Amino acid sequence: MESDGDLLLRLRSGDERAFVTLVERYHEPMLRLAVSFVPSHAVAEEVVQDTWLAVLHGLDGFEGRSSLRTWVFRILVNRARTTGTRERRSVPVADPEPAVDPARFDAAGGWADPPERWIEAAEGRMEAGKLADRIRAWMNELPARQRQVVILRDIEEMSSEEVCAVLAISDANQRVLLHRGRSRLRQLFEDEFREVR
Repeated sequence: MESDGDLLLRLRSGDERAFVTLVERYHEPMLRLAVSFVPSHAVAEEVVQDTWLAVLHGLDGFEGRSSLRTWVFRILVNRARTTGTRERRSVPVADPEPAVDPARFDAAGGWADPPERWIEAAEGRMEAGKLADRIRAWMNELPARQRQVVILRDIEEMSSEEVCAVLAISDANQRVLLHRGRSRLRQLFEDEFREVR
């Protein structure tokens, strides 16, 4: 696969195919992220289209202080925020709802009911496609900021530095959001697939 750096060189030389390649590479991930900022899929599509126009118009001004991917996603986040997000820049550390049910821990803070090994049990219960649908539904249950961080880290495989740059959040905030999002997803998974003892 051609690197973003090579694509950037082709884009700057006016190669339309390079732009098509860039859109094919990032359109779906951008749409997944945009949906977490705005009220509907249709609005998310508009945000992504606006982002592509901004990328084309701003290409000459891109200085390369970040990767091309980070720059494109940062534009997307800025567009999505101005289009309709009501999320604040950071999330208070004291979330009103714990990520994992406190009853799962003993008085010393250890697991009273440790997480189960779920991979083996899940294989026999559900086809992979159905499982993927459930995970998507659970992702939608996460608070928007947690969902955004989980999407960028675990689905788009961005580094924590890239996520912080794209979402304009601190490293500590990114870690908290990622931990809470992953913990909540694991809890939802365990709740659904816990075997009756």
